[in-house]
This record gives sequence, C-alpha cells and structure tokens, in this order.
Amino acid sequence: MNRLVRDSAQPNAIQKGTVRREHRELLNGQRGHVLWLTGLSGAGKSTLAYALEQRLHHQQRRCVVLDGDHLRGGLCAYLGFTPEARNENLRRAAEVAKLVVNSGLICIAGFISPTLLDRAMVRDIIGPSDFSEIYIDCALKVCEARDVKGLYRRARAGEIADFTGITSPYEPPPTPNLALKTANQSIEQCVQQLMDYLDAERGAVETS
Repeated sequence: MNRLVRDSAQPNAIQKGTVRREHRELLNGQRGHVLWLTGLSGAGKSTLAYALEQRLHHQQRRCVVLDGDHLRGGLCAYLGFTPEARNENLRRAAEVAKLVVNSGLICIAGFISPTLLDRAMVRDIIGPSDFSEIYIDCALKVCEARDVKGLYRRARAGEIADFTGITSPYEPPPTPNLALKTANQSIEQCVQQLMDYLDAERGAVETS
C-alpha cells in the first residue's frame, strides 16, 4: 500500500499550490479581512454577525461567519472554559479565520475572547493588516437582563464556573477599530456602522 509521507528531515516543508491569495481576491472582487467581534455573552455578537452576513450576501460580497457557539459544538467540542482551554479555543478559531481570509473572503468572527493577551494572540496569528477588533460594547447588567441562553442565571447559581463577567473577568479593548453600543443602538444602525467601516477599509487599500 502506497502512502504519502512527509520528509521527517523537513518538518516545516509544507506544500503550497500555485493559486495565491491575490488570485482568489481578484476572482472574488474583494479583499479578505477578519472582523473580530468581542464582548460579553448576550452583547449581540452573533446577532450582528449574521445580520452583517445577510447584508454582505445581498451585495454579492463573499463572507463567512465563525460563531463561537458553533465551534464549541465541533472543532472545539472537548475544550472547557479554563484560561488555558479558552486560549486553545481562540487559537484554533484564529487559525480557521486565517484560512478563510487567505481564501479572499470576509470573515465575521464572534467570540467573547475576554483577555487582552488572547486577542493579541489572535491578531498575531491572523496578521495585523487582516484583523479588525470590533468591540460589542454592552454593559453587564444589560447582557444579564437579556440572558437569552439562561447562562447568567446558571452562573449566579454556581452551576457554571469561569463564566465571563461573573466569575471570570472581561478586559475591554482600550483601542478597538470600532465600538458598537448595542444597548442603545438598533441592529440596523450597528450593521450600517460595520458596513461603513468595511467600505472605508476597502477604499484605503484601493488608494494605497
């Protein structure tokens, strides 16, 4: 039985194709980019991600949503919520986002990603020029009042350990590329701000 075996003397020799990222971007008619949505549970990350996806799709702009809950149900199914497990969860998510952006797609990633260090790691993996940090700014009391998944109630009851905002800290980004206040802005208003930001980023690339 024949097998393809990587040369053990060259562990970092990864085969590459001839279709490069710029070819894919030319085919797609857009520049690949990652919008990394960070914020507390219930802040509106997933809601905004899918609303933005719909708007981009209607404009025939190719995009992919990476939802933290979905990755937890598959690629990261056996990871817990300790700081170490969260870090690995985000490392995997960042590597997937990098693959998406290198395919010439807009990647909308929604992850709590609570610490400055973890988000810095994500930025380093994806690459600063391909990464935009979008802070979904919503006060804890508002997120807890929404509690659409019942997680805050369970965390308050001691049923969930290491829950961000209750028993585990969230470190807001000091200088995000964009901050959206979902407590007093509509979904449509926030999506429009995201669209305006993406268009401004596209214009900056085309004129540079």
